[in-house]
Amino acid sequence: MSVRGRVRQFVRAVTEHMGEADHAFVSANLPERALPLFYAMHPADQVHVRNVAHTALALADERGLPEEQRALLVRCALLHDVGRRKGDLDILGKVFAVLMMHYLPSASERLMERPSRLGHALYVYRHHPAIGAALLRKIGMEEEARVIEHHHMAAAPGDSPVLVLLREADACN
Repeated sequence: MSVRGRVRQFVRAVTEHMGEADHAFVSANLPERALPLFYAMHPADQVHVRNVAHTALALADERGLPEEQRALLVRCALLHDVGRRKGDLDILGKVFAVLMMHYLPSASERLMERPSRLGHALYVYRHHPAIGAALLRKIGMEEEARVIEHHHMAAAPGDSPVLVLLREADACN
């Protein structure tokens, strides 16, 4: 993501909030068993995944994604960051992690090995797709887990249309 995109993401994180219509959208698109995972995310991450879901739907419309895949795409968009929970990574923690991983990747790796708040933030930032996939598997959401655990990996020839659109929507937000 570009610097401009990251700045926009930061501004949205500190200024936007989930409204009544947003909570209704989440409830309408996620099964009851997934709601505790959604609401365990930091409020800024809830706003982010809501934005990703709306962007993903627009992309699905453009590309003519079939209805059954659209439903999966929305669930994946709303849940793709459940591996980052409140207390793991707040807004400033995410800023720190993004900057460290980008500019000081070796130092980031060393910090992750140490038991510290900064090391934990970096670890969660790096591994949240796998953490989220494990949480989703525990509640029986295997299909979503398979998509989400790959959403930060490089594109591959066999990627599903849902994974491709999720990555694209996430990159826009």
